[in-house]
Amino acid sequence: MPDPISWEFAWPYLATALAGGYLLGSLPFGLILTRLAGLGDVRQIGSGNIGATNVLRTGRKGLAAATLLLDAGKGIAAVLIAQIWGPDMALVAALGAVVGHLFPVWLGFKGGKGVATALGVFLALSFPVGAACCGVWLLVALVFRMSSLASLCSVAAAPLLSWFLLADLQMVELTAAVAALVWWRHHPNIRRLLKGEEPKIGQKTG
Repeated sequence: MPDPISWEFAWPYLATALAGGYLLGSLPFGLILTRLAGLGDVRQIGSGNIGATNVLRTGRKGLAAATLLLDAGKGIAAVLIAQIWGPDMALVAALGAVVGHLFPVWLGFKGGKGVATALGVFLALSFPVGAACCGVWLLVALVFRMSSLASLCSVAAAPLLSWFLLADLQMVELTAAVAALVWWRHHPNIRRLLKGEEPKIGQKTG
């Protein structure tokens, strides 16, 4: 990854990458797709989240899959666009995309939980790390049937995988920051997991 940079000269470019990543990440595809499908506001059902897991509670698997792909895709797009100007820009844009999904300006800064977007930026920054994180998500989801547990495990694995696969401190720092944000956003799920009250994948919640 990149060598140390001169903040005096680089900060306007890094700020632009952060803002661009944020704007891409803030696109609320779960809300857009469910409204276009005539299902109303997805925030009024289930967990109230705008992500793919809650979209799945509408019973529309196709919409949930599309939400998942688009949420991951916006993270990938943010990184790939920023990479044109260098790896530092890509890292900053990656963080911006995740923050944008978590705190979208269009929804009063109340967004999703960031997992699909996080996995998207991991894939774009390092395909082996991203693919391994997706594998962790799939394995945990298949065994325990809990999206939140799979999500927590997959992002927690990212810093470790970044170190063992890449030995790249900047990637470790970025993935650790993203994991911390995602875990913080999952605090209600963590409480339910500890109480044994977390719903299974596809299960409707009141």
